Amino acid sequence: MTNRQIIGWREWVELPDWNIRIRAKSDTGARSSAIDCAEVIELPGDRVRFTVRLDRKDKKLLTLEEPVKVRKHVRSSTGHGHDRIFVETTLRLGAVEKRVVVSLVCRKTMIHRMLLGREALGGDFLVDSSVDHWATSRKKPV
Repeated sequence: MTNRQIIGWREWVELPDWNIRIRAKSDTGARSSAIDCAEVIELPGDRVRFTVRLDRKDKKLLTLEEPVKVRKHVRSSTGHGHDRIFVETTLRLGAVEKRVVVSLVCRKTMIHRMLLGREALGGDFLVDSSVDHWATSRKKPV
């Protein structure tokens, strides 16, 4: 077995390409990862402009623009299918830094602004579901 980073069921992650630190939930039952967006606008040239919600109260918003990596039909946890836009960015968690693909979706009613699915977790992380924050502090990083 290769050396993998142990993480808890939720951790603080960095998305350095976007200068974001955000709390994410590890979800081994989800294939893809998702980040909470208030607005997603498709642009010419296969690009997308999106506004990331950094908190649950819409007080901290960040608007970004990226190329569309892929478009997929995704079934949510409620069983309903939706077409989603995915973009690629760098994820830093503990000692691991890697490129990940995330869907741009409204997670306003969810507790966590970001979800890490199997495609992002696989090969690099082992999730200890009994632990809240293994690799990072429970308190928000400075």
